[in-house]
Amino acid sequence: MPNEKLFAGPALRRLRRTHGHTQAKMAQLLDISPSYLNLLERNQRALSARLMLSLAERFDLDPRSLTAEEPGGGMDALRRRLSDPLFAELQIDKSELEEWMMAAPNAVEAFAKLFDQGVAADGDEGAAHSSPVTLVRREIERWRNHFADFDTQTEELADELRLENADLYSAISERLRSQHQLMIRILPGSVMPGKLRRFDLHARQLQLSEMLDSASRTFQAAYLLGQLEFRDTVSDLVRGAGFGNRAAERLLQRHLFGYFAAALMMPYGRFLRACEQTGYDVHVLQRRFGAGFEQVAHRLTTLQRVGARGLPFFMVRIDRAGQFSKRYAGASNAPLVESASTCPLWKLNHSFSESGKVQVQLVELEDETRWLTISRTVQGSGYGAGGAAPEFSIGLGVMSEHAAEMVYAQSIDMSGNDVTRIGLGCAACHRADCAQRSAPPKGRTLKFDDRERGITPFDFAAD
Repeated sequence: MPNEKLFAGPALRRLRRTHGHTQAKMAQLLDISPSYLNLLERNQRALSARLMLSLAERFDLDPRSLTAEEPGGGMDALRRRLSDPLFAELQIDKSELEEWMMAAPNAVEAFAKLFDQGVAADGDEGAAHSSPVTLVRREIERWRNHFADFDTQTEELADELRLENADLYSAISERLRSQHQLMIRILPGSVMPGKLRRFDLHARQLQLSEMLDSASRTFQAAYLLGQLEFRDTVSDLVRGAGFGNRAAERLLQRHLFGYFAAALMMPYGRFLRACEQTGYDVHVLQRRFGAGFEQVAHRLTTLQRVGARGLPFFMVRIDRAGQFSKRYAGASNAPLVESASTCPLWKLNHSFSESGKVQVQLVELEDETRWLTISRTVQGSGYGAGGAAPEFSIGLGVMSEHAAEMVYAQSIDMSGNDVTRIGLGCAACHRADCAQRSAPPKGRTLKFDDRERGITPFDFAAD
């Protein structure tokens, strides 16, 4: 957020120690007093814009990396944790959080770790907070799903490959052949039952299922190229997460190689320019970069390069039962990403009845923030149990105040009444007049009146 102060004491202290500087030497390099640096490192002062520029120039530092090192992952990450129904009655505001982060950064970090490990919740919910999937998602959020140096390196490789062959799949195939002595072979689905990709090191082959479409074949070929040429970069990022959990490490590794593949298919600079030229028209972007709808949607959440940022999108993926299988908040700070379940009034759930059609909807949450969302189904590759092809619904959204330049916003009045008021799932929603309610909100006392019947079976106290 532009108006939020950045307290980065722990990150600044770590940077100084990494370079072996005393506070006096570091202060001299930044042209500030040692006492002022001491206040910064103790989170008693916020970083100014001038200091952030000095840090970037002196230490070749991406200023956004400081945000990733804020206590608890920063203000946005803390607010998401405190949006849990467990804290609903506390009504902690932003100023209190700022004071807490400034006065007791170590306590903030301890709270975040305890919450993520499930100590702040009970039973299965607590286990979920420490699951490998949740640990990885929190790490991705710390980076706002933008790995700056990694993205830049990938873009440089994409430009190099483009000079060799305008067709990316052919360029990757040739690089695998010439530099790694590997061939790509497309095999019948019957030969690779239940598999979409197999790397046969003995045969020196990347074997791909015929069930993959062209965009997915390019993605899988790029994925292997990332494993071969960027393993050290990915290992450093995984090691830096400090999970202490092997499953979480492997999941983050998989995400990062997938990030590489998408960035290679949609290089940052060219992709952002295309977004701005087309009004973020996902279908046009698909055609221009030879990518799938889900691949483009995911890439849109990563556009957070310093000095060249795209819109702050979020993305989710659900199945027909409303279960989340992907959640990326990016820089959006969207509560919709954190909800335990989806609201039935959100068109994300309606997409399954109109497969392949884009559903555009302006929604308003209980905090009165409005989001322009687009939803569409995608079909996975291959067939699962019972011969059914996997199908998911992709939800992509941005806060209404950022949506004006999108092609999807042209016929929508962002401040008008053509808006659907939704919640974050019945258990977290306190809208008393929702006829779709299927469960009472957590933490509210139920009321009963035998003489009346409301529009829902759950009448509850306002506080």
